[in-house]
Amino acid sequence: MITVESLTKQYGPFTAVDHVSFTAATGRVTGFLGPNGAGKSTTMRIMVGLTRPTTGQVTVSGRDYRDLPNPGLEVGVLLDASAQHAGRTGREILAIAAQTMGLPKSRVAETLARVGLTEDEAERRVRNYSLGMRQRLGIATALIGDPEVLILDEPANGLDPAGIRWMRDLLRGFANDGGTVLLSSHLLHEIEVIADDIVVIGQGRIVAQGSKTELLAAAGTLVRTSDDARLARALHEAAVVTTPIDGGLRADADPGLVGEVAHRADVVVRELRAADGAGLEEMFLQLTAETAREGAAA
Repeated sequence: MITVESLTKQYGPFTAVDHVSFTAATGRVTGFLGPNGAGKSTTMRIMVGLTRPTTGQVTVSGRDYRDLPNPGLEVGVLLDASAQHAGRTGREILAIAAQTMGLPKSRVAETLARVGLTEDEAERRVRNYSLGMRQRLGIATALIGDPEVLILDEPANGLDPAGIRWMRDLLRGFANDGGTVLLSSHLLHEIEVIADDIVVIGQGRIVAQGSKTELLAAAGTLVRTSDDARLARALHEAAVVTTPIDGGLRADADPGLVGEVAHRADVVVRELRAADGAGLEEMFLQLTAETAREGAAA
């Protein structure tokens, strides 16, 4: 388990992380989401001892990362797939990691096979790797110590669709076997597919957290009708707040109430469903509209 308690990081007058608290639970995949500059990477760097917090703390299985005697055997970390020695081969990088952790040489070949890097690819120098291959190598470095916790920052970046599917299955299996996964990503669909829990951060503060099911259910109802403007007026009269979305409305009410109001307003309903079907992207944009760098959300 990863526990973040009242975590704050200040750089002079700038507060990068502001009293952040959340938990990444054992046996679950926690998606860590936020716009660029929201504080995700700073929080993850603090988790693994690369940045000292101003106040607050992070513990992994009840201990500070800096106190772990052999961290790679307990926590697998991937923060930047490009931060690898470009002049070494993939096999050499894993061999050094194994030696550092006191692991047998056999773990290198086993881990290469686990992440789908071939013998030929393992002998290439990292400078000749594609970004997707570097991601696989970074994931291999995180996995080689057979840890119980994975902390991964944008691990799907650069992977092709088959690679993303592979990574999704790998992390899902890791969590199902009792591991803890904390995963940040800009690929919201992939988080929606794989995550059990979601933490959303904006301008250094947590703006939402909970299980994926709970957060998406709280998004309300998605409805598309023959006359959205008429339904919006009827819902307003029923004290229901609506938001226009592409080709329809999102209503802050359950589908049953929205359907009843549409019936009374004599509006033909073409689609009516819980707004979780609108997906994580819609929820993310709504929650971070005021904190995103580029105002994509209204």
